[in-house]
Amino acid sequence: MKFPPIKEQMDLLSRGVEKLVTPEELEQKLVRSEKSEQPLKVKLGADPSRPDLHIGHAVVLRKLRQFQDLGHHAILIIGDFTAAIGDPTGRNKTRPHISLQDAQEYGESYVEQATLVLNANDLEVVHNSTWLSGMTFREVIELSAQYTVAQMLERDDFSKRYKNGVPISIHEFLYPLAQAQDSVALNVDVELGGTDQLFNLLVGRELQRQAGQEPQIILTMPLLEGTDGKEKMSKSMDNYVGLTEAPDQMYGKILSIPDELIVKYFLHATDVSPQHISQIEAEMKDGANPRDFKRELARSLVSLYYDENAAVEAEIAFDKLFIKKQIPDDMPVYELAADRSDRTIVDVLTAANILDSRSAVRRMIKQNAVSVNDEKVGDEHFQFESGAEYNVKVGKRKFIKVICTI
Repeated sequence: MKFPPIKEQMDLLSRGVEKLVTPEELEQKLVRSEKSEQPLKVKLGADPSRPDLHIGHAVVLRKLRQFQDLGHHAILIIGDFTAAIGDPTGRNKTRPHISLQDAQEYGESYVEQATLVLNANDLEVVHNSTWLSGMTFREVIELSAQYTVAQMLERDDFSKRYKNGVPISIHEFLYPLAQAQDSVALNVDVELGGTDQLFNLLVGRELQRQAGQEPQIILTMPLLEGTDGKEKMSKSMDNYVGLTEAPDQMYGKILSIPDELIVKYFLHATDVSPQHISQIEAEMKDGANPRDFKRELARSLVSLYYDENAAVEAEIAFDKLFIKKQIPDDMPVYELAADRSDRTIVDVLTAANILDSRSAVRRMIKQNAVSVNDEKVGDEHFQFESGAEYNVKVGKRKFIKVICTI
């Protein structure tokens, strides 16, 4: 198999990487791969504890795609077994378990969404329950004997919890060993992960070494802050940009990020060249308006997950909605029958599933974030009258047309 030149591979694979353990070893593996015409086996493990992926997840998926594009063999490990254990990484308390069945169902969704980034035709998908669930208790003890408690407490979140008297369950020590066993079971050359996974990936190197295998190369990618610019992108924090969100929603969310994240998003979430990103960074330092680059970023991301036409249409829709202050043409319609007694704005927006709950509607009203026919509504007892139509706006991007029959 013909691979690109080693320097070209190294330049691409090291782009945006937070930690590379080690560059020299990676280059040696690439040289051997070229001589033997055998692709490297590159692993990315994912515990499908949540079914939805966002562009923060895509940062490391995109790195795996780069390995694919260079001709190497990508392995996506669905950690159905390890998800049921619970990854303690970055947590100050034990994470609740999910069932193996839930993990496997989430895994199906994970693969479906991950292949929006990865080449599905050149991807090996495996489940770590295949080898972990069949281990005997003796084998688990033998695995545990390969790592000490002192080594485990070198991990930052474990050491903090231990010092603060916060309980650490024994099974949490088993998680890094189980994840590391994935590398041994598959004898991989490279493992990818977020910066928060570095400890677990290093355990994989050690267990491979003890198993007589050549230790894997580690590439960690930075964690992407969410649209709030503060916390790691997460659905639970409601600061995420989903991979399967509609183009106009994706475009609008990107325009809401803080200016200081523009370059980081370009670097880790798009295919824009490093040269152009450096130019953008320099122009912003010289006083150029960040808004223009943010719009370019939003177009780039929508084009990546849809196409250029969708990006143009999303920008037009955004400008129509927020700059020209027009009502969108494709608003959902909610018909309110004349004999309905639940006619208040709280009743209707809850029944129409515009927000999750009545309390959420009340909260938006208190925040002055609900308008009816372009007028703010501050009264949660506002009622829709029979024989009329209303354009209702909730927050910045949610609209609904309420039609009240006579």
